[in-house]
Amino acid sequence: MFLSIDVGNTQTTIGLFADDGTNLMGWRMPTLRTDTSDSLRSRLYGYLSMDGFSMTDVTDAAIASVVPVLSRAWMRCFQRMLGHDPLLIGSGTSCGMPMLLKNPARVGADRVANAIAAVRTYGAPVIVVDFGTATNIDVVDRDGAYRGGTIAPGIMLSADALFSRAAKLSSVPVEAPAHALGDSTETAVQSGLVIGAAAQAEGLVARIKAELAIDDATVVGTGGLARTVSVATDLFDAIDPDLTLRGIRDIWRWTREHEA
Repeated sequence: MFLSIDVGNTQTTIGLFADDGTNLMGWRMPTLRTDTSDSLRSRLYGYLSMDGFSMTDVTDAAIASVVPVLSRAWMRCFQRMLGHDPLLIGSGTSCGMPMLLKNPARVGADRVANAIAAVRTYGAPVIVVDFGTATNIDVVDRDGAYRGGTIAPGIMLSADALFSRAAKLSSVPVEAPAHALGDSTETAVQSGLVIGAAAQAEGLVARIKAELAIDDATVVGTGGLARTVSVATDLFDAIDPDLTLRGIRDIWRWTREHEA
């Protein structure tokens, strides 16, 4: 079996895959920069055990991380667990997709993973909107080349900033209200956060489609709040919460096949 690890700034997602690529199980945990390789291994043991799996079931792994200190901790965790190095997806990792950017090495591993998995699942052209700590849009043109995208503050990041700076506003459930026009402070905040995120995605995707002449592009939503935002828009052709984890596995498989 194979483990995909996506280490984000706020949360870390873990996917367990069978040898045929079937996603068997997934877990989500907070990203704690104080975690050590031992604490990470202990968490993995707990997740696997509670769902009927064993550490010895896992034969390989790959990591996409935006937190360097945790990249090292996860590497040491798997070195002890597997007896060999996992794949750490970084700026020098080949993935088989043309990168038509000024500086491809600056693109986050999670964004590349999203693009790889999206093309494999939905074909090209495809646009991925990932609602995480940041809201990322990643674009693959009709020739299958990665063209870039956009990065904006994520919904929870915006919410935290709003509640911490506006003394008269208090935290509200992050969910889509029935109407864009809020009739209370709570629904006004929900509209601004959730419907605002949907409108932002709609506008950016429309401009990107026009700029690249890819009006037929499939639009895929992913990330922890994708389903919440999808209630407020008809933008998405698919909601795919496992996209990044599958992309990490796809990059690992491509790397293994081409290094052999």
